Amino acid sequence: MSARLPWIERRWKFDFPVELFPDIIERLRGTPARIEALLRGLGADVLTRREKEGTWSIQENVGHLIDVETLWLGRLDEYLSGARVLRAADMSNPKTHEADHNRKPFPSVLSGFQAVRGPFISRLEGLEDSDFARVARHPRLDTPMRLVDMCLFVADHDDYHLARIRELMG
Repeated sequence: MSARLPWIERRWKFDFPVELFPDIIERLRGTPARIEALLRGLGADVLTRREKEGTWSIQENVGHLIDVETLWLGRLDEYLSGARVLRAADMSNPKTHEADHNRKPFPSVLSGFQAVRGPFISRLEGLEDSDFARVARHPRLDTPMRLVDMCLFVADHDDYHLARIRELMG
C-alpha cells in the first residue's frame, strides 16, 4: 500500500451542506461495529503487536479512539455554549500512552469504545438541526468549523485509525 498522509498534515474544505449531518452521524454510529467486524477472531498476539518501537498496536489504535472521545464531547459542549474557539488537542496523546491498552483484554477495549461513543451519538441526535450550523474556530487548523464539520472531522479520524489498523493486520 502506498504511503498515507499523516493526520497532522491533513486539511479539510468544509463546504458541504449542513443538512448532511444525519449521514455523518451514521458514520460515527457505525465505527464500533466496523472495528468489531474487522478484528473478529484476531488473537492477542496480533492485536497487541507493534510494528516498531514508538508506534501503536491495533489495540492501542482502538484505545486511542476511547481516549479522544472526551475531546469530542468537550468540543460539543463548546459549540452549544457559544464558544468562539474550540479546545486544542494534545497531539502528544498522553492518555493513550498512559492507558496501556495492550494490557487489557480486547473485548474490554472494544466495549469501552462502544460505551463512550454511545453518549456522543445520543447527544448529537438530541440536537436541533440548526445546532449543526454553529461555528467555532478549530485551533490547530486555524479555520472556522461548523458542528457538522467537526462531526465529519471525527468520522475522518475514526477512518484514519481504521485504515491504520488494516495496515497493521498485514
